[in-house]
Amino acid sequence: MIDRQEFADELVLRESIRKVVKLVLEKRNREQKEQLLEEQRLRGIIRRLILVEGSGVSDDIPHQSTGINVLRDLLKKLVPQMEIHYKQLTTNQEQRASFRAHVLNALKNILAPSQAIAAINEQDEIEVSFDEESDTPNLGDEAFIDLDDEEMPEEEDTFGIPGEETTGRNKAEQFMNKIEGQVQSEYESLGSDQDREQFYDYLLTNVKLHMDTFEDDLAADLEEPTTPEYEATVGAEEEVPAEEEVPAEEEVDLEF
Repeated sequence: MIDRQEFADELVLRESIRKVVKLVLEKRNREQKEQLLEEQRLRGIIRRLILVEGSGVSDDIPHQSTGINVLRDLLKKLVPQMEIHYKQLTTNQEQRASFRAHVLNALKNILAPSQAIAAINEQDEIEVSFDEESDTPNLGDEAFIDLDDEEMPEEEDTFGIPGEETTGRNKAEQFMNKIEGQVQSEYESLGSDQDREQFYDYLLTNVKLHMDTFEDDLAADLEEPTTPEYEATVGAEEEVPAEEEVPAEEEVDLEF
């Protein structure tokens, strides 16, 4: 049995303990957040080092590969535009994942025809001739197909990837429309098999790594980490009433 004053002192003690626990947990959370941010910064630095060392993207010293030199100049134009589009997608990570998938897929697709043509050109040249009279069959006027009354098919979406988020897809298409001609032109300017191969491989690698650095930049605004202990303490504080009336002779359980 305790009196009202003892019970009030007990509440004060409990409140003091909770405040100390809260301060300790807040300090721990700040340290965890700082550690996460530092890890993000280090990963960004490492990726940028990989970009510089791996692809030879340097303003001062030309790379020993012409393909890499051409790619370096292209990336200077491509990456800043890609960053703008990528960092607009902040509603959720699915938008950025969709953007990434569509950009990489589009880059592969726009270079595929050039790769195929280059492979054909490497084969022995074959003389090809065409004579309209001998090479075109004469089927008569009945062969004419009138399209005036025909319903034209809907234009097929050749850019989108089934199942991917649409906002990221649309931003990726905007971006690719801006740089598609540049990428194809620079690739086709290379006549060496080795240069074309290095240009293609390092282009995809650099695009992926740069988007990784963009994601790290956005991750700087991570939600504050928490712990079960902290959440339990906050919940307990919310349950404690501001004032509590207790009869003078009421027995109180002091366990907590």
